[in-house]
Amino acid sequence: MAEITASMVKELRERTDAPMMDCKKALNEADGDMQKAEEILRVKFGNKAAKSAGRVAAEGIVGVHITADGKTGCMIEVNCETDFVAKNDDFLALVKNLAEMVVTQNPADVAALSAMKIGDKTVEEVRTELVGKIGENMSIRRFVRVSAQGKLASYIHGGAKIGVLVDMTGGNDDGALAKDIAMHIAASKPKALDTSGVSQELIESERRVASQKAAESGKPAEIVAKMVEGSVQKFLKEVTLLSQPFVKDDKQTVEQLLKARGAQVHGFTLYIVGEGIEKKVSDFAAEVAAAAKV
Repeated sequence: MAEITASMVKELRERTDAPMMDCKKALNEADGDMQKAEEILRVKFGNKAAKSAGRVAAEGIVGVHITADGKTGCMIEVNCETDFVAKNDDFLALVKNLAEMVVTQNPADVAALSAMKIGDKTVEEVRTELVGKIGENMSIRRFVRVSAQGKLASYIHGGAKIGVLVDMTGGNDDGALAKDIAMHIAASKPKALDTSGVSQELIESERRVASQKAAESGKPAEIVAKMVEGSVQKFLKEVTLLSQPFVKDDKQTVEQLLKARGAQVHGFTLYIVGEGIEKKVSDFAAEVAAAAKV
């Protein structure tokens, strides 16, 4: 049996908002497996226990650069330790420069970008110097470079904490529809364009949760099977862009809107600053209090 520590219980509580003792029980049942424990709590408490998917656990900003013809673009996430530094002019200038470099020089990955030159210094040297100047660590986390089938549109929200890049054709307007779609993505946070883009792992996770919840109903097996399939299909509609109700008019789906306007979305990228990164615990008193309650 894996040792269940106070910090593990605290992390699961932060992920799920479930009561502390339920978190401990779930971890014991899952033998310390955090993902499995989260699934156990979702069976008990529903989707409230899935809030970790959207948690922002680090500071920084998302930067975007798109060429004038809208055919090539980049979105990049650069992290720092505090929101104060995320507003620093030198930090902002570096992110802007990096986004442009990705578009023009097409590095293979973060390591390749770090080795490129800004003037007579590498990006890594510039980053290191800026760390020394500001007194806070920062890192290039990820970027995407897109060659569009149509034209690219972007949307940055919440002080550059959320960024969206959309590849779209049609619409018969000045880009307003593409902007609206990008804003919808920032608000609704779809995981894929359509069901074909949703990972099998995620679908199976939902199926396991739905199966356990349906089994508790005590209904016949054939009814349980239908309940499970219904839950999975509902989930897929909720997390795929084309199936989602449009945020500005929830009487139609995004797919219906696009069809009516003669438009097609070929793909999108959504970045949420710090998503999936765990912040360092700095409140020792809170950690001790949490341990005392376990």
